[in-house]
Amino acid sequence: MADSYELHIEPARPHGAVLLAEPTPDDAGTALLIHPLPEQPGPIRWMLRLSGRLIGGIFSILEWLFGALTLMVGLAVLAALPVVQFLSLGYLLEAGARVARSGRLRDGFIGARLAARVGGAAAASWLLLLPVRLIAGIAYSAQVIEPGGDTARAWRIGLIVLIAFTALHIVAACARGGRLRYFVWPFNFVWLLRRLFRGGYYTEARDATWDFVASLRLPYYFWLGFRGFVAAFAWLVIPVTLLALGRAVPLLGFVGALALAWVLLYLPFLQLRMATENRLAAAFELRQARREFCRAPWAYSIAFVITLALALPLYLLKIEVVPAEAAWLPSLIFIMFIFPARLLTGWALSRARRRDTYRHWFFRWTGRLPFIPAALIYVLVLYFTQYTSWNGVWSLYEQHAFLVPVPFFGM
Repeated sequence: MADSYELHIEPARPHGAVLLAEPTPDDAGTALLIHPLPEQPGPIRWMLRLSGRLIGGIFSILEWLFGALTLMVGLAVLAALPVVQFLSLGYLLEAGARVARSGRLRDGFIGARLAARVGGAAAASWLLLLPVRLIAGIAYSAQVIEPGGDTARAWRIGLIVLIAFTALHIVAACARGGRLRYFVWPFNFVWLLRRLFRGGYYTEARDATWDFVASLRLPYYFWLGFRGFVAAFAWLVIPVTLLALGRAVPLLGFVGALALAWVLLYLPFLQLRMATENRLAAAFELRQARREFCRAPWAYSIAFVITLALALPLYLLKIEVVPAEAAWLPSLIFIMFIFPARLLTGWALSRARRRDTYRHWFFRWTGRLPFIPAALIYVLVLYFTQYTSWNGVWSLYEQHAFLVPVPFFGM
């Protein structure tokens, strides 16, 4: 009689599983498997991961800092241009408004990463143009020494070729994304040619450019800055005019000084309320401003004192006229001083809006104490600027803490 066999079916063994024991009749044809534990990283691999994260974090911080610096320079350039100044003021108001909504100071640095990429592309392009400037100087000198000579002609041809290759490299680097590494890589034109032959690049580049311009929100910042200017000027025009008339009628100047000091107590917070709620009427709601002060009195006091203190140094730069080519330098100082003041005002407003009840009467009354001395000192310094400023009495209307910075153009 033929031998009989029992068929034992072993299930498919997962990859990496180890057969622990042979199947027995009691196992019903099933082998006992054990799965290995995930491989634990060794100390070297753990150190590599940690160092990679650390280096990535350092580069991220440096990128953010570079973007913040680029933002300051860009806002300073905008602040030195007539009419375009409203963009700078609108950005400052929106920065303070975002801090007021979230309570986080870092939210006030709007577009820092995007500014880092734009600033990096601008800096890299400037560096790539240095050889062009050098060769252009040599070619000009050769033309002066030997007009129409072979040497001058050779330098001129070399300059034209260098300009063409540099322009192609910058355009290709920007078309690829504008990151810093693309300006270092010399073969971006290969990528650009492949992308052009593939088709559809014009549509993609057009949409990307439009998305980039739309992300800047220029109409929004301009309209917000214009309304912030209107609100502040409506509060300041009468007191400042009376203060200016004090040169002829001292009594009017005294009344204007007191009126201006009273307006200053509310104006920083009223202007930021307008930006936070996106309503022009919010800049004239005194009762609401008083109620919010009672919820965070000392936060309001700190923000108010720092705002006025940081607004005073710019008046020193107006003792002499500033040349047109350096008009953005005083504006840069304006941005560097006023931007933190806007963030602090937003922080104070956020603290007030997170609370539903008033603070204790002791904090409310002691929080009022720094307001009056700070406002009076500011008005006193402002009054004497009409005798030291290049613009004379018109400098009283240049309220840099609340209005757009006036262009410092030489006449």
